[in-house]
Amino acid sequence: MESAQAAFHRQWQHLHNPHVRALTWMLTAPGLLDTHHVSWDGKLAGAVFSDAQVLPQWLTELDRDPSPVLDLLQRHPSRRLGLYAERLYEFYLTAHCLLVAHGLQVHNKGASTIGEFDFLLQAQAGLQHLELATKFYLYHADAAVVPDLYDYLGPNLADSLGTKLHKIMGQQLGLSRHPLAQQVLPGPVQSAQALILGWLFYRDEQANDDLIAGLAQNHCRGAIWTQAEVRSLDFEHALLLDRLEWLAPAQSDKNAVQEKESILNSMQTYFATSSAPLMLALMQENHGLMQEYRRGMVVPDDWFMQADMVKLKRTPHHTQSHAMCSEGP
Repeated sequence: MESAQAAFHRQWQHLHNPHVRALTWMLTAPGLLDTHHVSWDGKLAGAVFSDAQVLPQWLTELDRDPSPVLDLLQRHPSRRLGLYAERLYEFYLTAHCLLVAHGLQVHNKGASTIGEFDFLLQAQAGLQHLELATKFYLYHADAAVVPDLYDYLGPNLADSLGTKLHKIMGQQLGLSRHPLAQQVLPGPVQSAQALILGWLFYRDEQANDDLIAGLAQNHCRGAIWTQAEVRSLDFEHALLLDRLEWLAPAQSDKNAVQEKESILNSMQTYFATSSAPLMLALMQENHGLMQEYRRGMVVPDDWFMQADMVKLKRTPHHTQSHAMCSEGP
């Protein structure tokens, strides 16, 4: 199977602005989940296009003059990847006259926020509620237990793919049914779906096809490496990606990449004061550009032990898994 990186570069290597490339990835990358699988009961959305035939031309023109998307990002700066992705998607939906509202909040008499609609889109018979999630999870399962979506853990072990989906499917997609939501909605909501994008990371990237029902066969995937394992990898050039650079496969000029020894030194300095995993993109030259051909999440050596401890403290996930698939939207 062609890697996610190779597929992206083959079609989009002519795009150079990093924000345009990130938006392009959001619009064209495969989702993490199989939208047709019975587990999701039609609650998953694919990318929203006004006209897929003109998308390449629109993106090419935006890359030539990215000032409109840059203006939006400068007006709403954020270091949170989820908010950055929302702004990019907001830009596309607004530019194509698809967006009715973004970030519409439902308050409990002004005292607290009950929930928020990521996006409200104009549909034929009313409004479509669209939730957007861009997530990055590391697969770490117990060999003695049947694996499930709760075995995909966040880099900082704060959540899991199963937990996130449980919240989206069982809570967020039902927001329009709340009585207080009726007071702020500009019209009736006819459908509610989630667009789940991101990358999943494995100790063995090639050994997990058919691993868990409900995942997309072609989801974007990477490796899990310890700091010591990176030293033994065979590569010449790489980039340590900033969090806002995690979406699209990396592409840069030759002078932007680091050689292996420099990467190892950078990681040594970083892990001396931080335990948060790093995103490492291995780079190779193609037509005068340096392009990502493989990526991995670099974790501290004790990350797996910490992951085991976190999983032991959580509610038995087989109970949550059943609830996630059985609750309404």
